[in-house]
Amino acid sequence: MADTSDKKPLSRNESIKEASRGLRGGIAEGLTEVITGQLDEDDTQLTKFHGIYQQDDRDLRPERGRKKMEKAFSFMARVRIPGGQMTPAQWLALDDIAEERANGTLRVTTRQAIQFHGIIKSNLRPAINSINKALLDTLAACGDVNRNVMCAVNPYETAKHATALKLADDISAHLSPRTTAYHEIWVDDEKVVDASREAGEEDEPIYGKTYLPRKFKITVAVPPQNDVDVYAHDLSFVAVVEGQDIVGWDVLVGGGMGMTHGETDTFPRTADVLGFCTPEQAVDVAEKVVLVQRDYGDRSVRKHARLKYTIETHGIDWFRREVETRLGYKLGPVHVPQFTARGDRYGWVKGDDGAWHVTLFIESGRIKDWPDKRLQTGMREIARMLDGGVIILTPNQNLTIANISEAQKPALEALLAEHNMAIGADSGLRRNAMACVALPTCGLALAESERYMPELLTALEGELAKAGLTEDDIVIRMTGCPNGCARPYLAEIALVGRGPGTYNLYLGGSFEGERLNKLYAQDVGHDAIVGALGPLFQEYAEGRQHGEHFSDFAIRRGHIAATTAGNAFHADVVLA
Repeated sequence: MADTSDKKPLSRNESIKEASRGLRGGIAEGLTEVITGQLDEDDTQLTKFHGIYQQDDRDLRPERGRKKMEKAFSFMARVRIPGGQMTPAQWLALDDIAEERANGTLRVTTRQAIQFHGIIKSNLRPAINSINKALLDTLAACGDVNRNVMCAVNPYETAKHATALKLADDISAHLSPRTTAYHEIWVDDEKVVDASREAGEEDEPIYGKTYLPRKFKITVAVPPQNDVDVYAHDLSFVAVVEGQDIVGWDVLVGGGMGMTHGETDTFPRTADVLGFCTPEQAVDVAEKVVLVQRDYGDRSVRKHARLKYTIETHGIDWFRREVETRLGYKLGPVHVPQFTARGDRYGWVKGDDGAWHVTLFIESGRIKDWPDKRLQTGMREIARMLDGGVIILTPNQNLTIANISEAQKPALEALLAEHNMAIGADSGLRRNAMACVALPTCGLALAESERYMPELLTALEGELAKAGLTEDDIVIRMTGCPNGCARPYLAEIALVGRGPGTYNLYLGGSFEGERLNKLYAQDVGHDAIVGALGPLFQEYAEGRQHGEHFSDFAIRRGHIAATTAGNAFHADVVLA
């Protein structure tokens, strides 16, 4: 490990990790304390590495506070699913866990994982144990490590998808933490005591005792679809295709969405192009990029600890030299990625192997039974009838049911109709919408997101209908805070929570996901949002050029400033 000892004081989390005995801390002991529904403060930092966040129901805080009761604590558990692909049996197992151990719903995340919400402490170990019995896990789904590796969802191009998915699987396995603490705490029925492990002396060859300075996110993409949002992540591999084969990968580094309101030294950033690697080099490149961030990332200020700030501070040329020094070879010249879209392909498509695939619209990724559609029941029935099929979580919070035989297709179509499960959405805006969970469970949320987004979309669909734009694809995203879990700063329209009922409105991100948006209006509520966008939709309908996307029109007409040089912007500074 390089000597980066400029002697800045380390953040508190670094000390917690170092003293954790390989991510054990006091988690096991805390789970047995029945007097409280929460875990020790330090252990709540360590449980993130195990894929678990401690939360509480914020809707209940005022009443419980008045009664001097403990907060209504529960836990969110995130299942790590590289490429979002699982078997029908695994889907059924997760559905059972949701019913028996969580709040009865499943949630598809924006990074192709499944989240359970509302797990009380006594159910936490049984839930994680059951996840592992389904041959899935939550290890490294959160925390200062490489998280779930995303992969393009294009099973209709069978060979390319298989190649991309294998890379996602290989990277995920290679960068997985080696500590046995996860299995000791959550999986093993009987704990086997090993003195060296208890002392935290296990070997973590990639991460070391203090792991990474902050979270790390990787994607694998196959142009022309940018469904994984390659420019939003720490590290992305973009397929270089010749004929029907992937002959290598363009490597992008340094993207990231999070920022903090009012702190201009925090900002969203799009990734830089690092170089080209062969298929055989890709996992090695991933490791060496992680090692440079491990050694040079900011361990003093956590808000400045992501890879995007390391590259912003030192420059991409410096970063490339550091990576190539560890590789022992040079990266090749890049091929400029050509993306045309990043949404999902709804409906039925036939793959090049003859199998059928269907993508379903899932509003904000929430799998439950609604009055007008029995989504959870329908998916349960579909999973039971699938023979050889797979279920894929998309990066846009939707579901693809893949590898359906010609003989099975009519039965699946019948189940979709019976349970009123939507293949598409009511508008181009809604089918390109994403929202984070936010209230009531996320402790960082400043405003509503998942619960409010459908209402806002309905209001905006009224304005789109007036302008004749109902079917036009426009990318809109919403988050309850500026951390950017739904990747809002790359959307054509974005709402980022500022406080109860108020948002910052951003415009101008490119339709293909290659350009950041900019602040258009600050601290706006529902009426002001609709009032601002309605006239813009009408102007767009009347004045757009052929094939021009909404965000490009907004820039051309001067409603938002054109993007200047560089990858980052200060998101709270009005640039229009």
